Amino acid sequence: MKLPRRKFLHLAAGAAALPPVSQIAIAESYPSRPVRVIVGFAPGGATDIMGRLMAQWLSERLGRPFIIENRPGAGGNVGTEVVVNASPDGYTLLIVTVVNAINATLYAKLSFDFVRDIAPVGGIHREPLVMVVNPSLPAKTVPEFIVYAKTNRDKIDMASGGVGSGNHLAGELFKMMTGIDLVHVPYRGAGPALIDLLGGQVHVLFATMSSSIGYVRDGRLRALAVTTATRSSVLPDIPTIAEFVPGYEVSFWSGIGAPKNTRVEIVDKLNKEINAGLADPKMRARFSELGASELPGSPADFGKLIAEETENLGKVVKFSGAKAD
Repeated sequence: MKLPRRKFLHLAAGAAALPPVSQIAIAESYPSRPVRVIVGFAPGGATDIMGRLMAQWLSERLGRPFIIENRPGAGGNVGTEVVVNASPDGYTLLIVTVVNAINATLYAKLSFDFVRDIAPVGGIHREPLVMVVNPSLPAKTVPEFIVYAKTNRDKIDMASGGVGSGNHLAGELFKMMTGIDLVHVPYRGAGPALIDLLGGQVHVLFATMSSSIGYVRDGRLRALAVTTATRSSVLPDIPTIAEFVPGYEVSFWSGIGAPKNTRVEIVDKLNKEINAGLADPKMRARFSELGASELPGSPADFGKLIAEETENLGKVVKFSGAKAD
């Protein structure tokens, strides 16, 4: 049957209008099945802790499971690559951290460009690191630690969540600014590093507040200092490293990212719910218990933070000479 030209054009125009409507409908119904949330590190670290808190919130708000999947390896790059190569449909998300910004410079060859290939969705938290030692170490203050390290050259093991991790660079910056030598012992995530510090297999770790505060409070670890410019309200009696090493400052942050080309409607829906979680009194109270602060904002705000940190931390990586294969 041959359609009149006018009727054909009318139907064609209607068909052309369907995709935007379809996209909106998909975004409104999202999620219609479980969502994978990839954490590029082992369980137990700050990335995992904060990721699980937000995944639980999103599950409750959006009515579908947001399932944490730990994919450690290559300083978080294994998990990142999973998301980069995933379908941009909102069903595979990434817990983004400061480590992703570090890796852009640390690794000479990556199969992806993080800033280009991951769409920022929204920030979750920011927190100080805590310089913690096993109580068997005699140093009780930062100055005492520096003296002890200088008199015990190459005998103090500094754990980290892996080469180029946030706690690794925090330690490298401390070494550079104090002139001491520490033996770097990288793990596949901050969680295993913390376990060995508790067991006395290593001596010091620049741990996230959220993963270490419980052990500090019960005396299983000794906190020497926090890494931010000002003291933490959660540990007000613990000094900053900058009080002894002027100019020293490091913090850890996290957020959520999605594969590039994920629909704007889905990104905006997730961002709205993330920000709602960060404003929730119970969530805020939990963050406070962990020594963390909320990191609300738009996808653009989070993207700006990622870009700025990638540039700034790249300078620290180059200065330290740290490399990863």
